[in-house]
Amino acid sequence: MVKVNDYEVPENLYYHKEYMWAKVENGKVKIGVSDFAQKQLHDIVFVELPGVGDTITQNEPFGTLESVKAVSDLIAPISGTIEAANEELESKPELLNEDPYSEGWLIIVSPTNLDADLQALMNFEAAVEWHKELAKEG
Repeated sequence: MVKVNDYEVPENLYYHKEYMWAKVENGKVKIGVSDFAQKQLHDIVFVELPGVGDTITQNEPFGTLESVKAVSDLIAPISGTIEAANEELESKPELLNEDPYSEGWLIIVSPTNLDADLQALMNFEAAVEWHKELAKEG
């Protein structure tokens, strides 16, 4: 894990320009929101996620986050079918603020075009550079 200013950027993840992360595990992909995003949103108070069996498409909205500051679309970093949604977020949306890379995961997806989708995402090194640019702007 690297910290860029105050933002955590873990290794072994892929990053989407819409502030999402994707972690490949046993042929499935766990998806969540980045530390940068949750800090920009401040206190997250509500999460709307798709249901198991729904499909998502890379670069398309699949749910929303509501914070005290704004309502934001969740943009899919990869395409696939929902295998699991983090139901704990319904009663504890603050997990996204407290632990965005572990307890605060959003969905697990069975990918439909993993290799091509991953090529469109940033690897760890690219994500660190991107976070440095975001930190300058912020």
